[in-house]
Amino acid sequence: MKLKTFLITVAIMSCGCGITSLLAPAKVMSLFGVESNPAISLLAQFSGLGSIALGTVPWFSRKMELSLAQQTIIPAMLICNVIGILISVLGTLSGAIKMGWLNLGLYTIFAIGYALFLFTKAEKSS
Repeated sequence: MKLKTFLITVAIMSCGCGITSLLAPAKVMSLFGVESNPAISLLAQFSGLGSIALGTVPWFSRKMELSLAQQTIIPAMLICNVIGILISVLGTLSGAIKMGWLNLGLYTIFAIGYALFLFTKAEKSS
């Protein structure tokens, strides 16, 4: 997969999740087994904002050369996704959230993708 294709995919998925959390925070939180109230809805919207940030960075970086991306955005995005993996595991194992494995899966796929691009010399053909 080419870096551009990967970044566009991450951008669409992240922004889609973020927009959903911004527009329907109570419904999103109910999917995770969290009863909503105004404070929880506000936190869900802030979480949506974070997802949009994690989506807009790849979107605006999609035309970047691989070598420049390896020095700038890819390490940062890899770190964010590894932290997302840890939070998802801890939240799911503690029982604080249901469906945490869905988050874990997405963060893991994104982290693997970023790691592959970080540690490769040239883009693979698509």
